Amino acid sequence: MRKICVVIGSRANYSSIKSAMRAIQQHPDLELQVVVGASAVLDRYGSVVDLIERDGFKPLARVFMLVEGETPSTMAKSTGLGLLELPTIFDQLQPDIVLTVGDRFETMATTLAAAYMNIPLAHTMGGEVTGTIDESIRHAVTKFAHIHFPACSDARDRIIKLGERPEDVYLVGCPRIDLVAEILEQEANGIGPDLFKEGVGGTFDLNKPFILLSQHPVTTEYGEGERQIGETLMALRQVGIPTIALWPNADAGSEDIARGMRKFREHFDDSNFRFIKNLPTETYIRLMRRTACLVGNSSSAIREGAFIGTPAVNIGSRQTMRQRGKNVIDVDHNCEAIADAVMQQVKHGPYKMEPIYGDGHAGERIATTLSECSWRLQKQITY
Repeated sequence: MRKICVVIGSRANYSSIKSAMRAIQQHPDLELQVVVGASAVLDRYGSVVDLIERDGFKPLARVFMLVEGETPSTMAKSTGLGLLELPTIFDQLQPDIVLTVGDRFETMATTLAAAYMNIPLAHTMGGEVTGTIDESIRHAVTKFAHIHFPACSDARDRIIKLGERPEDVYLVGCPRIDLVAEILEQEANGIGPDLFKEGVGGTFDLNKPFILLSQHPVTTEYGEGERQIGETLMALRQVGIPTIALWPNADAGSEDIARGMRKFREHFDDSNFRFIKNLPTETYIRLMRRTACLVGNSSSAIREGAFIGTPAVNIGSRQTMRQRGKNVIDVDHNCEAIADAVMQQVKHGPYKMEPIYGDGHAGERIATTLSECSWRLQKQITY
């Protein structure tokens, strides 16, 4: 039986791998090992570890590796702390394969630890192109990984162009789409007044049009976050549609965005806004299905948004060049441009589904592949 160790470092990590974790847990030839660290173990970011446990997964280790400050230097130090702690955990668990997600700093720490310990590495969501330091990390992890699980066709082609063996690259789709497909099949919306037990700000009727805001720092534009979120919030204030605003992730610059949100609340009436630290994946997807427009720079607007048909306004460079559907309008960090694009999307309404990032069965494919695949521990470039 192969032991598959999954390292989760954030709420985005978890939603991006949950269906694969479930499929691994249920597979007769696989044993799931769960390690949780970084922002996923902190109350400040919503204690994602509690969601993981409620979903029936038992973390075998917790890694406290996040250095306070959310600056480029603390991001680098957090990576270093992860690299100090994870080898001890891998020594204890003795996994046959480490499965890592995406492109965050905890992904890099996981990757380097596994590489130096000669543990085969499987990587999901590689091969994509975007803005920020994430793209560099993503491609670096690809060059360390032995087993590749890209989410879309152009990502698969890019991984092979990077010199990876085609037989090691499995086009499986995005596990996040699996969750979306399940939730969309459920009849109940599952959202009511209880949503407003979380967060601060106003309350409003979710049966009427509302905006969903999810905006994160751009690490290569460090120092600009407060201004950028200010432009967005002023645009949404101008639009006048009630808004659910989610707190940013833990990347360098998140404090700038959080400060911008706090200043907005101090200087303007926030009765039309609800600021929430964290949401369960199921609630977020249901909000995506019902929102008049998803605004910000989250990849969910592009991945899940294309599958659901969510009207989305993508702001700035964070998702530059990521393969996307017709549901997305791209704008710069400009109040008027954002407001105009939001009103255009509200007027348009829902889009047709585009399954660019999968059909809802990625987790099953990942588990099956992990149970059957072979690999070469010594990487060989195929240029």
